[in-house]
Amino acid sequence: MPMSNRKEDEIPCIVRLNAETVPMSSEERHIMASIEHRLVEVEGGSDEEVFAAVRDADAIMIVSSYLRTHVIEGLTRCKVISRMGTGVDKIDIDAATRRGIIVNNLPDVFTNEVADHTLALLLAAARQLKFLDSSIRDGRRPHDLMGIHRLASQTVGIIGFGLIGQAVAKRCKAFGLRVLANDPLMTQEDAERHGVAIADLDSILEQSDYLCPLCPLLPQTRKMLAMPQFRKMKPGAALINTGRGGLTDESDLATALKEGVIRYAGLDVFEFIDVFGNEGFATDHDLFKLSNVLLTPHFGANSQEAAMDCRLRSAIAVRDVLAGKWPEHPVNPGVRPWFQSQ
Repeated sequence: MPMSNRKEDEIPCIVRLNAETVPMSSEERHIMASIEHRLVEVEGGSDEEVFAAVRDADAIMIVSSYLRTHVIEGLTRCKVISRMGTGVDKIDIDAATRRGIIVNNLPDVFTNEVADHTLALLLAAARQLKFLDSSIRDGRRPHDLMGIHRLASQTVGIIGFGLIGQAVAKRCKAFGLRVLANDPLMTQEDAERHGVAIADLDSILEQSDYLCPLCPLLPQTRKMLAMPQFRKMKPGAALINTGRGGLTDESDLATALKEGVIRYAGLDVFEFIDVFGNEGFATDHDLFKLSNVLLTPHFGANSQEAAMDCRLRSAIAVRDVLAGKWPEHPVNPGVRPWFQSQ
């Protein structure tokens, strides 16, 4: 869209963070072209770099950078923070709400991808694929069953029964697995509709052969799975984490795996490494040294279709808010946004 005669500082400024690790697409640019704007593309690898870029922004698009309290409180005219994904634990929602800033995310954009990846890690754990791959590469065929069980005889415990939890349950049911679920918002009607059983956390820990934490990362859920919880699990159980790395105490998890407190872990999310770093990341954590851990680099949400959907809908949210419209998925719907206060 051609620029108007307005001064440059009167033209809405859109800051696109993580522009190096996740460069802007032509589709994003096409949507932005429908509104008058100035575009700033920056990585935002530190609070200082983020704040310098976003201080006078009207809209922020963000993939994996942090927007901490002091950064949000220093924003002078921001109207919307568009999270290009699902989790918002790196954004201070309360601070944004106090400032009248709408935070929009895409809670359903990666549902199928994460559910598929969860099942991939679960099946790899169930069929011991990592060990079998290593064995054949060494010219060996194992002579025991290594704890391999028929899936229809096993139980999956899902902590957090939102869209992804429900999608995982559907896939597990198709394999004949018994499914237990725990979620404070879940009703008996929900359980019956999805063919699962409601259980408290201790029951899930004690009965699950595969444990899938899929709840949001909140102060009350951070490190909710630590050594006391691992010791309640079956020695033959596997932890499959495609939710948030911070849901587990990763040092305790490494110890539990090393000492045989639990059998296996399939992990796609981490708190101790930033897999999005341009220069790579350290691999010296104990989890990297264990053979009974299958690791993937926070890739569970990825597919070509999901990436396109995410980029388009995040850009549309920015366009809509700058045009005075309510976005699709506000995280803080109680906020009194700028266009309602005029």
